Amino acid sequence: MQTVVGIRFKKAGKIYYFDPSNFVLSSGDHVIVETARGLEFGDVVIGPREVEEKDIIQPLKPVQRKATQEDEEKVQGNRQKQKTAFTICEQKIAVHGLPMNLVDVEYTFDVNKIIFYFTAEGRIDFRELVKDLASVFRTRIELRQIGVRDEAKMMGGIGCCGRSLCCATFLGDFEPVSIRMAKDQNLSLNPTKISGICGRLMCCLKYESNCYGSSSKKMTAPKVGLDVLTVSGDGKIVSVNPAKKTVRIAIAEGEFLELPWEEVVPKGEKPVI
Repeated sequence: MQTVVGIRFKKAGKIYYFDPSNFVLSSGDHVIVETARGLEFGDVVIGPREVEEKDIIQPLKPVQRKATQEDEEKVQGNRQKQKTAFTICEQKIAVHGLPMNLVDVEYTFDVNKIIFYFTAEGRIDFRELVKDLASVFRTRIELRQIGVRDEAKMMGGIGCCGRSLCCATFLGDFEPVSIRMAKDQNLSLNPTKISGICGRLMCCLKYESNCYGSSSKKMTAPKVGLDVLTVSGDGKIVSVNPAKKTVRIAIAEGEFLELPWEEVVPKGEKPVI
């Protein structure tokens, strides 16, 4: 076991483990750490805890120091520079006539590198653009092409549920989402109903997927369209809720019943007394 702290560099970004060294740290503290990109300013989101060696990517780098007031001011200054860099880069993209959409700009803490995030339909030859930007900012320039999901995460927005996007608020990593998950939950397969603002399947389809999967393994659910017998008369199953293990039945009078599926008796079979 080894003592670590979890540090995040972006809102809803991935959490990385670092050695707290001899510093007394708690969730909410700001720290300076060394990463592959150089010195970075991060937020402690997981306080000191014991973690098994197999869950740590070695070598575990130590926290350099707690962030000072000067560090805080430097970060604020970098954020202001990012706005200027964004405008300049958009102008340069227009000058070079490149079919790309600039999404975000990020300065490393030590201003050793500026990263420009963009989306595009295909591969872009941006070598001349990089040279142009390097002559303006006189530091290392990196242009990174991202996908539509990453774009939604960076831009943020409101989902069809009326809440802020999950990816922009708390999801650190994207997990695979399949159309099968929508089918298992009896959702409409209309792309406009199950797609997020990024145009991909909504991440929240994953949330209840395991519940539906485990329910179907423990007990086979009745099929939609099955004719059944009820105390109110003959009926037909119109929907199944694996999470609650219930079925919704349309009876002859045009009314609906919701019953536990173990109580459902297919038409032609005698109920167990």
